Amino acid sequence: MSSVFPLHEADPANLGLAATPLFHLEALIHQHIEEGRYPGAQIALARHGKLAMFRSYGSARTEPVKQPATNETLFLLFSQTKVLTSAAVWTLVEEGKLSFMDRVADHLPEFASRGKSEITLHQVMTHQGGFPSNNVTKATWIDHARMRAEVCDFALDWTPGSKVQYHGQAAHLVQAMVIEAVTGQDYRDVIRDKVIAPLGLADDIMVGVPEAKQSRCADTYAPEPRDNSAEFRAAGLPSGGGYATARGMVAFYQMLMAGGRLGAVRLFSPRLIAYVTRNHTAERGDEQMNGIPMHRGLGPHVRGESDRIRGLGTIGAPSVFGHGGVGSSYSWADPTSGVSFTYLTNFVSPDPWHSARLDRVANLVHAAID
Repeated sequence: MSSVFPLHEADPANLGLAATPLFHLEALIHQHIEEGRYPGAQIALARHGKLAMFRSYGSARTEPVKQPATNETLFLLFSQTKVLTSAAVWTLVEEGKLSFMDRVADHLPEFASRGKSEITLHQVMTHQGGFPSNNVTKATWIDHARMRAEVCDFALDWTPGSKVQYHGQAAHLVQAMVIEAVTGQDYRDVIRDKVIAPLGLADDIMVGVPEAKQSRCADTYAPEPRDNSAEFRAAGLPSGGGYATARGMVAFYQMLMAGGRLGAVRLFSPRLIAYVTRNHTAERGDEQMNGIPMHRGLGPHVRGESDRIRGLGTIGAPSVFGHGGVGSSYSWADPTSGVSFTYLTNFVSPDPWHSARLDRVANLVHAAID
């Protein structure tokens, strides 16, 4: 890893983080690994621009022989990648090349087919686009012209704007193709060059892992086989193909919480960050999330005051925002305390266990905040 990282280390106690809840947090992760819930995990905790904890546990790989997870291990982010893709869109808004209220077809004229001509970027980014079931074929991983064609041919499932329903793959594929249309560059390069590298995080967050770095990637496990191929890791799918360390993601969320600034680097304006991290979907339930109001921003989602919430902790402040990865992980930031937290694992666990453990994990961190 690079020797220069944007967050300096500090003792948790000196940052106002209580030891007992953090002890229970680590004990819970060790318990999960001993129970065989997941092979390995990684966490990071930061406050006020300082790194309070960065720990790795268990195994990055279990076959053919166990390989321990280390602080150099990159974990698959799954849908945590979505916030990184959306952040590249934010940069283009701040450059005046896009508006959130643009129609997608303003930049991808072919997208207007099949009744999609009036869909806005805002609707896509808040999961109101109307095409949640769509995806692209594996052939598009190395052929982005084909990816654009398949994305533009997406079919509507319902009237745009009439529902909030998580678009697991489709929304961020659209965003990626808009990024490419506006910049003339591969969306993975735009994410790296405009978002990750300026923050000093290029060795910790990768959307499209270079071949030379793939040995750092943890294998991902699930009840059904997962793709751990070199092709998948290099593809960097915009909806769920990024890899990162926990410290990389916790630093990224420190930047968001600080109004777009990390150390001396001002990546975004405070007003843009305030806009993309607020609740744009009110209390409307998300049909993909069992009717839970997800309080969608334009990238992350917000805790709000609902009784039920995913991943951000029952006892978290209403302004906590973040995003998870299917059955495996979450990152979030708490603007009321200056705390950001990332929890990564390498097993896709089904519900109800997955959501129940995420709540326990997040609540232990919230409980540590003085």
